[in-house]
Amino acid sequence: MRIAVILRTSCIGLFISLSWIIPNWGWANPARNAQVTHLELYLSQILNVDEFRNHKNLAELNRVSAWLKEQMRRLGIPCQFQDYIANSQGYRNLVCQLNVKAEQKIVVGAHYDVYANIQGANNNASGVVGVLETARLLSLQKKNLKHNIEFVFYGLEEPPYYKTEHMGSYIHAKALRKNKQKVKAVFVLDSIGYYDENLIQTYPAGLKWLYPRHGNYIASIGHLGSVGLTSDFCTAMQVRQLLECERFIIPTFIQSMDYSSYLSYARLNYPTVLISDTAHYRYPYYHTEQDTRDKLDLKKMTYVIDGVVHTLLAQ
Repeated sequence: MRIAVILRTSCIGLFISLSWIIPNWGWANPARNAQVTHLELYLSQILNVDEFRNHKNLAELNRVSAWLKEQMRRLGIPCQFQDYIANSQGYRNLVCQLNVKAEQKIVVGAHYDVYANIQGANNNASGVVGVLETARLLSLQKKNLKHNIEFVFYGLEEPPYYKTEHMGSYIHAKALRKNKQKVKAVFVLDSIGYYDENLIQTYPAGLKWLYPRHGNYIASIGHLGSVGLTSDFCTAMQVRQLLECERFIIPTFIQSMDYSSYLSYARLNYPTVLISDTAHYRYPYYHTEQDTRDKLDLKKMTYVIDGVVHTLLAQ
């Protein structure tokens, strides 16, 4: 019996290894849903207990972006760095194309930097691994896509560059506008990993009477130009009935839940949705050293990722 167990475990290990080494083998990874084991693998490579992905640590930022590029290459998705300068330092976004020769594209993005000297597990390694697993799933279902998908990992989002022209998302959004790209929608994943059934949820002024007090839901946040998209995502979540979804429609001129890279696109009138656990409105460890891997609910993150994938395939 022990020998059989060892052989079975070895075969599973080989099976998983082959799925990464030779991703084009359809049998190598037949899963069509997000996997907790994949999220664990991604996080183990992104989170570093000794180095931090902040704007001062270019070496660590570059290490993470290079690793992401290699993972996307293994999925058969080519990437290029989008380089730019901020305060005389060189930074880069990673822009990856899943091309199905369509006229329009959908952007799916997340920032990979952190605030200060913290690990940033929820903010925003959770969003990064969410985009990476979304890319894996869509690469397996490429024939079902009706639009090109542009995956973007942003190099700067956190202070001191937040809401400035040096944000990676602003650099990318501005380039889309300059090059007259036909963008159907933008989905930004930021802080998708923290959930609590207790009555801990807070809101900007005026919203607490309209939404749940518990923190056990995912938010679909948009503006007046993305009402349909926020609804599409929540519908995808409701079909599965695994995690509650709440819609927020925030006018672009109201500074409340327009955090993250979402704002860079919404201000340029791109239909934009922010997928989030609401970050600092719920997460007590936001921008603290306690923002660590153990705070993440990986199973519920897979529900969110599956909802994103379903929404993108339905567009």
